[in-house]
Amino acid sequence: MSRVWIIKRKHVLQLAAALLLLLIGWLYVNRDTVLPTLAEPTSERTIHMVVGEFKSTTADGKTIEAYRWDPGSVDVRKGERIKLSILGVNGESHPFLIEGLNISGEIKKGKETIVHFTANQAGTYRLICMTHTDMAHNGPMIGYIEVH
Repeated sequence: MSRVWIIKRKHVLQLAAALLLLLIGWLYVNRDTVLPTLAEPTSERTIHMVVGEFKSTTADGKTIEAYRWDPGSVDVRKGERIKLSILGVNGESHPFLIEGLNISGEIKKGKETIVHFTANQAGTYRLICMTHTDMAHNGPMIGYIEVH
């Protein structure tokens, strides 16, 4: 013999209300572990870059070189905490500065240089190698941090 369950609309609404209260209570108790929204990052995002070199020989036998940041441009959200990790692959030394963020340092071949920052203003910040500032010095070696 089978039993037929009859659920009244009133009971469904009471059950839904009870589940909603349980969910609200759980969210309140676990409010520090709830995932943050994209608008409010609480952790640091790591961006990896390398120092690279293009090298070639012209038809008349002249060697030409250009040093670059790779990637040459990165996008960052306004207020986002960033860990910028730069690996020196080519060139012995690349002293650098990031305009507008009051950050400077040096990348050395075979070493990783890490800088931390939070860009609180939207805009374009240039990552400039002070050794390779123009074509006469195998540059310009400029990267861009785009803050939106």
